[in-house]
Amino acid sequence: MKERKSGFNTKLVHAGAPEDPHGSVVTPIYQTSTFAFENTQVGADRFAGKADGYIYTRIGNPTIRALEDCVAELEEGVGGIATSSGMGAVTTVCLALLGRDTHVVSTASVYGPSRTLMEKHLGRFGVSASFVDTSDLHAVRDAIQKNTRMVYVETPSNPMMQITDIRAAADLAHEHGALLVVDSTFASPYLQKPLRLDADVALHSVTKFINGHADVVGGILVARDAAVYRRLREMMVISGCNMDPHQAYLVHRGLKTLAIRIDRAQESAMKIARWIESREEVAWVRYNGLPSHPQYELARRQMRGPGSMISFELKGGMEAGKKLMNGVGLAVLAVSLGGVETLIEHPASMTHAGLPAEERRNAGITDGLVRYSVGIEDADDLIEDLRQALESHEPE
Repeated sequence: MKERKSGFNTKLVHAGAPEDPHGSVVTPIYQTSTFAFENTQVGADRFAGKADGYIYTRIGNPTIRALEDCVAELEEGVGGIATSSGMGAVTTVCLALLGRDTHVVSTASVYGPSRTLMEKHLGRFGVSASFVDTSDLHAVRDAIQKNTRMVYVETPSNPMMQITDIRAAADLAHEHGALLVVDSTFASPYLQKPLRLDADVALHSVTKFINGHADVVGGILVARDAAVYRRLREMMVISGCNMDPHQAYLVHRGLKTLAIRIDRAQESAMKIARWIESREEVAWVRYNGLPSHPQYELARRQMRGPGSMISFELKGGMEAGKKLMNGVGLAVLAVSLGGVETLIEHPASMTHAGLPAEERRNAGITDGLVRYSVGIEDADDLIEDLRQALESHEPE
């Protein structure tokens, strides 16, 4: 019988799952720190890399491996590396691919802690960084230096929803001897496949859409090339930021419904974004499913769908933003995103508060900016929640 190529939802359910000797349908939680060897030769062969098998959970674990293999197959890469947090993945990729007297180019509005790591902490070890609007390829080209070894982009970016042309950015990076790393958290493997577009590494905070239930933190890296994979894996093992088996079990369980959850959320997000755009209290909306988005056509070419993240600017600035967020009752005022519940937050005072005000403005993060992560609730209920919050807090 001819082998049939599996669809995305089939892969979500079955990819990476090892055969269990007891017939468990679900990958078991191997909650162990260490693994026994049959004899000394087996132990020696595993340490020498001559035999496959497990040694110590920091190095590898069957439950973690099942998740890594699943996401690697979804991303069409050679292997996955699961980490204890999204920042664990960011730190791993930076430590593995950057070194003294090297340079990184990154998205200006990149997640605040990612920027702090590159700009402040890696700077102590001789790494320099430039932050530009990576949706502007001329700006990326101008920022690349002779010692640039990595171009790191978020697309869609947090929180401005800017879209970077991944294939063009990869061409630019490779032309100058650098690797392209794409933080694809806002898209997930369902909506975007960076490795297929010639990126070298795809990165996700699995805390967000991949897990989808706001009960686990974690990260994952998937490499396109085996040599890069080995560099990433070695750094993760040495730094000790591996994912815990129980974390991996929960993430793998959440992952199985990824496509269903995103389909539902982005259908609602489109309806909500159109409604927000119609409100006179709103200066502008950034949702890549709307024709008003600056990279609307690129998003349609590069992504399978627009996703469920919306950012918008209120005309009343920071006070209007605070009043809106204090007025909602259904959306939850909290950071993070990508879960089954709708979340609302204020980047200038929360996720990007660590950036100096001038740098926030240069990245487009204004005081009135609101980030809205649409969950799987009924769209009409979410619209009513926003409407009452806007109208009950209109200036007298």
